[in-house]
Amino acid sequence: MRILIITAGSRGDVAPFTGLGRRLLDVGHQVAVAAHPSFAALVGGCGLDYRPVPGDPQGLIRAWSRAASREEARAATRAYVDGLADGVTEAVAGGADLVLTAFGPAPLSRTVGEAFGVPVIGTYLTPAFATRQFPLPGAQGTDGLGPEGNLAAGQAVLKRAEGLFAGAATRLRARLGLPAGAPSAPEDIQPVFHGFSPLVVPRPEDWPSRVEVAGYWWPARPYRWEPPAELVDFLQAGPPPVFIGFGSMAPGQGERLSELVAAAVERAGVRAVVQAGWAELSGCGADVLAIGDVPHDWLFPRTAAVVHHAGAGTTAAGLRAGVPALPVPVMADQPFWASRLYRLGVAPRPLPFQDLTAETLGAAITACLSEPAHRHRAAELAHHIAAEDGAATVLDHIGSRGAG
Repeated sequence: MRILIITAGSRGDVAPFTGLGRRLLDVGHQVAVAAHPSFAALVGGCGLDYRPVPGDPQGLIRAWSRAASREEARAATRAYVDGLADGVTEAVAGGADLVLTAFGPAPLSRTVGEAFGVPVIGTYLTPAFATRQFPLPGAQGTDGLGPEGNLAAGQAVLKRAEGLFAGAATRLRARLGLPAGAPSAPEDIQPVFHGFSPLVVPRPEDWPSRVEVAGYWWPARPYRWEPPAELVDFLQAGPPPVFIGFGSMAPGQGERLSELVAAAVERAGVRAVVQAGWAELSGCGADVLAIGDVPHDWLFPRTAAVVHHAGAGTTAAGLRAGVPALPVPVMADQPFWASRLYRLGVAPRPLPFQDLTAETLGAAITACLSEPAHRHRAAELAHHIAAEDGAATVLDHIGSRGAG
């Protein structure tokens, strides 16, 4: 079967699908991943076919931050989403018997799938159906809402997501000759498999019957990857360091954050591996090493703790490694995952990015490392997560029940 995986966004929105794609490849399917051009090497390096989807999410974030007006920000967003629509159309037109879509481009994937007669399955990395049990990631004012408040907050999140793509989906329907009608919403797609552990977010009882929590889809490691010699030497030169990285967050803030991180590391008396990310962090001092992209499944088990922005993918990698975390959430779904880490007992209270200083970060690192319960709980949870196989759930559905 020719399977096309469609995703968009940052590295964390792409990497898990390399693992799912490789598992599909291993059982005999032809697998292509449609993603932004900056991830062509990642996809190809994992042995999967690549199909381009226009767009620069890093540039979009920069455009939002520099926009002189709300209209200017909207124009940048519309151009990005229209580019996605074009890319999704071309990717499906390139040939597919089945589409697996991430949450973001789901309305576009469903529209194009309808036009080409290709079934579409949802493969979402964060909870994407409103529930009374918790507010969805991205909800506003989430403390003490109660069951009905949680549901309403989740519905508001989905309405915003639908509105972001509504115009592009409407224009796409017209271009593809589909009947006019309400654009597809991400929750319209079923079945849907969520790529996170039920130990981290149990499946809500009030979700639709064809919506599942499958378990994590671990990113594939690129073929022939080897760790940089400088990193290996640094790890061997002293006690396990703390990992610090903000992923796709804070572009343009590299100089300020690099100095802040160096001062915090000195205050905490630890060594640190700092991942450059979109902020372009750099290393300052003998006890800090700056690196580029390194597979988290290799690096994190060699660290004392992971300090990160609490994106879904980095959160998962830290849980898999069985090391304590210090979440520093910035936006979107990150406060949700940060709160989960705290509730799971593997992290101290989250340190919101806007509260980040050398003093607060240094103190939080110390608190994270000095509480043995964090490490014990992290190791325990990692042991149980290791017994799960999220990809197998998706493979079983495709293999035994077909695409419907």
